[in-house]
Amino acid sequence: MSKLSNIWVFSDIASRLPEMIAAGAALGEKVSAFIIGAESEITAAYTLGATHVYYLGEKDSQKITEDYSHTIAQVIAANSENSLVLLAPTKRGKALAGKLGVQLQAGVVNDVTEINVENGVYAKHMAYGGLAIAEEKINSQVAIITLSSGVYEALPVDPSRTGEAINVAFVEPTTSITCIERRVKQGESVDLGKAKRVIGVGSGIGSQENLQVANELAALMGAELGCSRPIAETEKWMERERYIGVSGVMLKPEIYLALGISGQIQHMVGALGSQTILAVNKDKNAPIFQYADYGIVGDINKVMPALISALKA
Repeated sequence: MSKLSNIWVFSDIASRLPEMIAAGAALGEKVSAFIIGAESEITAAYTLGATHVYYLGEKDSQKITEDYSHTIAQVIAANSENSLVLLAPTKRGKALAGKLGVQLQAGVVNDVTEINVENGVYAKHMAYGGLAIAEEKINSQVAIITLSSGVYEALPVDPSRTGEAINVAFVEPTTSITCIERRVKQGESVDLGKAKRVIGVGSGIGSQENLQVANELAALMGAELGCSRPIAETEKWMERERYIGVSGVMLKPEIYLALGISGQIQHMVGALGSQTILAVNKDKNAPIFQYADYGIVGDINKVMPALISALKA
């Protein structure tokens, strides 16, 4: 398998960095990681497989991720060889990808599920709401990709790995967003892509009060709670980070339990990576049963208490 001369990686979420570096190691001869944070994170990046670390300094509460685009672009532009930039598929990561695309005159592909670097850079991603897979060839000298979670497995941590660290001075953006105030977001931070067990709730949950029952079931199962798009974006009963689907989280758990979810393809593309899918829906003709390994036709508001009682027994 041919490899590119250099892969650049950056993640605004620390938990995603290991798999980004692993992707870089699989696709490139050299893996250069941009790090914002404590200096101890430089050594941590080496142990994960980075060969070079470009240190952008401590985190600054007055800066957002996109403010670093000029700094990152300047470093990449100074290295003339063909290269690939891998970013996490977060809101901030995609915003950074867009800015870098303009500054480096580079092609950008988001939410990529497969990369091939034989005779160029080819990126596969879902299209038409998950009904098809599109493959794009990025012809620019620098290619920029936001990589979906779970595409690459993180490399084992190896304390013997070392590399080269380069301190990078911050380049002020031409125009920037001024931070007036920061408020703590309500709700807990969660990375469903890393969960081994996930319960997904859909419109069949009926009410916010019933979410408490689903939370109790999730606690007993040792599972994280996710949801379909209407629960997060229409009802706003759960955080956007818990939405499972084509433009949300892509799951790869051991067990996925879908409660009151019809099973439209836009949701299922985010759940098909599950080893085992369990479904509960009162509609026997719901599409979810075409994907489920095990299914129960019934009212989730009766099934959930029964499952809780069984798990407590």
